[in-house]
Amino acid sequence: MILDCRGRRCPLPILDLARHIGDVAVGETVTVEADDPAARPDIVAWCRMRGHEYLGAGSATDGTPAYTVRRLQ
Repeated sequence: MILDCRGRRCPLPILDLARHIGDVAVGETVTVEADDPAARPDIVAWCRMRGHEYLGAGSATDGTPAYTVRRLQ
């Protein structure tokens, strides 16, 4: 699943991730495409607090930062 969070500022990308993590099966991933500089540290912290795995950062096709999370529970 890919969440387009371009133009959404903290805490909206995290709220979107929290709202949609349950839409994928355990073991599947959600990628958050977000141009907010706070998104990366927020996603890393959220994964640690909620028990999911942060897989790392990459880029969407347009160069927007993209952060991938694996649902673990």
